[in-house]
Amino acid sequence: MGSSNEETIKGWFAGRVPEAWFTGPPDVSADRDEVLVVGTLADVELGAEASAESLTAARSGRIRQHREDTRGSRIRIAEEAERRFARKVSWGASCGDVTELFTTLSLPMMTRLRMHERQVLDTLVDAGVARSRSHALAWCVKLVAGKQAEWIGELREALSHVEKARGSGPTAS
Repeated sequence: MGSSNEETIKGWFAGRVPEAWFTGPPDVSADRDEVLVVGTLADVELGAEASAESLTAARSGRIRQHREDTRGSRIRIAEEAERRFARKVSWGASCGDVTELFTTLSLPMMTRLRMHERQVLDTLVDAGVARSRSHALAWCVKLVAGKQAEWIGELREALSHVEKARGSGPTAS
């Protein structure tokens, strides 16, 4: 997705989501299939004597209450955005150090693997690390994303430069 399109989506949600929902503009990220909108809620006040467990529970409760209170409006906004941007819209909220995502997509991805690659997945399944080959493949993707985050970021930055150069190049008529 081009950066100008991403900026358009971010700007649209910043203007469309009611200001009272979050402490600031929502964090909006997008790929080819989905737009994820995550807003920050005001933190809970429990006092200095509150345990970490009660604080986590209170923050999770605040997120759940926000989800219930905004359901109808979120559905309307999502339907409008889905027509406009041709992507599914998913939502989430953060409160303190607790973040919960709801209505997110989980899409099947097809790939062809040779025997030695399938054996890696089967080893993860046999060892109980994953429930299935599909789960093992998802585990591998998460592992690469976590362990190679800096490299993935460099690739994304390089791609944004390619998109910018492509956009400023000649056009065929």
